[in-house]
Amino acid sequence: MNVLVVGGAGYIGSHCVRQLLAAGHRPVVLDNLIFGHRAAVSPEIPFYTSHLGDEEVVGDILTKEKIELVMHFAAFAYVGESVNDPLKYYFNNTVETLHLLKTMVEHGVKKFVFSSTCATFGTPDVLPISEETPQRPINPYGQTKLDIENALKNIAQANGLSFASFRYFNAAGAAEDGSIGEDHEPESHLIPIAISAAQGRIPDLTIFGTDYPTPDGTNLRDYVHVDDLSRAHIAVFDKLEKPGTGLFYNLGTGSPTSVREIINAIEKVSGKRIPVVEGSRRAGDPPALYADSSKAQKELGWKVEYPTIEAIVETAWRWHSRHPEGYPG
Repeated sequence: MNVLVVGGAGYIGSHCVRQLLAAGHRPVVLDNLIFGHRAAVSPEIPFYTSHLGDEEVVGDILTKEKIELVMHFAAFAYVGESVNDPLKYYFNNTVETLHLLKTMVEHGVKKFVFSSTCATFGTPDVLPISEETPQRPINPYGQTKLDIENALKNIAQANGLSFASFRYFNAAGAAEDGSIGEDHEPESHLIPIAISAAQGRIPDLTIFGTDYPTPDGTNLRDYVHVDDLSRAHIAVFDKLEKPGTGLFYNLGTGSPTSVREIINAIEKVSGKRIPVVEGSRRAGDPPALYADSSKAQKELGWKVEYPTIEAIVETAWRWHSRHPEGYPG
């Protein structure tokens, strides 16, 4: 299948491009390279540098490359920034995505796989989080993702679009061979920050909150390997044949891991000590978030191939050890 991967030079998108190739599909990448890295995508793969909301450019790509399905990963995803600059997030994550969907409908491309987030659920009353958990986002980032989920329902009904929306939890890890991995600027994810502290690239790691009602006082999150996420996105293709299909799946391991457990895992894998500073809680950080992914397992045959945090951290450590400066440039 010819698949346009929007945001295909980003962290999750680039891993999905590799998984598409492994599954026998033909990926085409569109990325504006604001956060993505050209070096994360093989030079043999067709690559277009543009914004997802440019209807003329996207329309030309859909036609020229005979695109049959679009996968969308091109979102701004810094929660704190979304609070401070909501217009930036509404324009990119919502408005630009609507332009993309409009162009798809006009060119007869009716299959869409959307990268959503557990942030649409806000702070849930009950754990684990299932697809039936009420969605009450507490920041503009989560709200923009939910806005598109709601738009997709309407577009599917009116225009025959078939879509799948994946709400995943904490993407982590890197390609098994260490060739591609996580490289954000600024970096906000715990595992790469902790690895930087272990490497001595930053002086220490701050733990934000040690008094949560959890076994060790630090908050709990569901870390799922980026390749496991990618495989789920591809496993849904066969479910999108019927026009107007709308599917929603939560993706996580279902096994929450604390901040201190992450630190211990990295120290075990690396053999290095992580200097730690204990800080106060950050506003809006729930004590625990983890997924019930049984629907994806049952309907898609999806299974986690990296079930332990040590296995995930080992791949991340391999990437960061070989690429301490990240991607070139």
